[in-house]
Amino acid sequence: MLRSIGGEPPNTRPAKIAVVGGGSTYTPELIDGFARLRDTLPIGELVLIDPSEERLALVGGLARRIFAKQGHDGKIVTTSDVDAGVADADAVLLQLRVGGQAARNQDETWPLECGCVGQETTGAGGLAKALRTVPVVLDIAERVRRTNPDAWIIDFTNPVGIVTRALLQAGHKAVGLCNVAIGFQRRFAKFLDVAPADVHLRHVGLNHLTWETGVHIGGPEGADLLPKVLAEHGDELADDLRLPREVLDRLGVVPSYYLRYFYAHDEVVRELGTKPSRAAEVAEMEKQLLRMYGDPSLDTKPELLAKRGGAFYSEAAVDLAASLLGGTGSPYQVVNTLNRGTLPFLPDDAVIEVQAAVGTQGATPLAVPEVDPLFAGLISHVTAYEDLALEAALRGGRDRVFKAMLSHPLIGQFEYAEALTDKLIAHNREHLAWA
Repeated sequence: MLRSIGGEPPNTRPAKIAVVGGGSTYTPELIDGFARLRDTLPIGELVLIDPSEERLALVGGLARRIFAKQGHDGKIVTTSDVDAGVADADAVLLQLRVGGQAARNQDETWPLECGCVGQETTGAGGLAKALRTVPVVLDIAERVRRTNPDAWIIDFTNPVGIVTRALLQAGHKAVGLCNVAIGFQRRFAKFLDVAPADVHLRHVGLNHLTWETGVHIGGPEGADLLPKVLAEHGDELADDLRLPREVLDRLGVVPSYYLRYFYAHDEVVRELGTKPSRAAEVAEMEKQLLRMYGDPSLDTKPELLAKRGGAFYSEAAVDLAASLLGGTGSPYQVVNTLNRGTLPFLPDDAVIEVQAAVGTQGATPLAVPEVDPLFAGLISHVTAYEDLALEAALRGGRDRVFKAMLSHPLIGQFEYAEALTDKLIAHNREHLAWA
C-alpha cells in the first residue's frame, strides 16, 4: 500500500499538473495512469502543452474521453503556450523530443557509419540528443521559474541524467525519472509472488547505466532475494536482456538492458546494420496511433500503445508527483538526483540513479553498499563523459563536442571521435545555435 511521508496527513488537494510534450503519442498512457491512480494523485486540472496544435487536438480529445470513461472529473486543457500552461502548476512533467522521430532516426543511423552503436540515449546519438535538448529544457525551466517558482519539475526527457543535471545545476526544483527500475520491480514482484510495493530494489548507477544489486522484500532492510531470482529466473531475464545467462551468473547482478550496448557492442552494431531503425518503427506506429486517437468512439488507450515503449511510466510518474506534492506516494523510489556523497567515487554534484527517500523537500539518496569496481569503473567513466557532454550542450563549440565524443567508452578512438563530431554537427546544425 502506498504511504504518506513522515507520518503526516497526506495532501489531498487536487493538483494542477502540466505536461510539456503533451502531444506525444505516449501521453494517453500517462492519462490512463492519472485516471486509475486518482486516489494517489488527485488532479483538478491537467494541462497538455505542445507546439503541434494538430497533435494536441487528437491527444487531448482522447485524454478527455479516457477521463470521462473512468469517471475522473479533472479538467483537461490543451495549449501551445508554455507560460500559460505552467502557470500555477504544482508539478511540470517534461517529456519532449527536440527534432521529433526524424532527429531520432539520424541519431540511430549515422554513428553506424563509423562502426559505433546508433542509439538515442548513449554514444554519439545520445550526445546529439543532449546537445539539442538541454538548451530547450533550460529555457522551459526558466519560464516555469518566472511564472511559478514553487513548481516541481519532473524530467522524463532523455538523456535523463544529463538533462536533470543541467536543471539542478541551474538551481531548479527538479527530479529525473526513468521507467527501467519500475519495470524490474514489477517483474521481480511477479517472480516472487508479492505486491510490487513490497519489492525494494538496490538499484545503482547512472540513468541507462544501472545494475540491480539487491532485491529486498518489505523495505531496504528486508531479506535480499536476488540470488533466488537469478537462480530460478536467470534464463528468462537473460533472454529479455539479450545477454548470455553466463553474464548474469558471473556478474551476480541484473544489468539494465542498456548495458548490452557496452557488453555486446559489436554484436549490436552488426544487428542494427541489418534492419530499420527503432525510430523508423516508432514513426510508423505513431501514424497508426494518431489515426486511432482521432476516432471519437475510442475512450481507452489502444493495445498498440504498449509497443511504443515506456512501460509503467504512468505509475512511476504518479507515484513521484504524489510524493513531491505531499500526497500518498511511496516513501522510497528510484529517481535521478544529486549524488551528494552516496557514491564516494563520484563528485557530489553528479546525478545518479538510485533508491531515494522522496517527499516534499525532494529526493534524498539512500545509503548504497560499496560498489564493485567492475561497475564503479564504468560509472565513473560515463560520469566524466556526461560532464563534458553537458559542457558542450551549455557552451557549444566543435572542440567541446569532440572531447565529449572522445571520452565516451563506446567511442574512445581519435579517428572515430573526429568523424562522429563532424557528422553530429552536419545532422544537427538547425538545432545548434552555435553551429
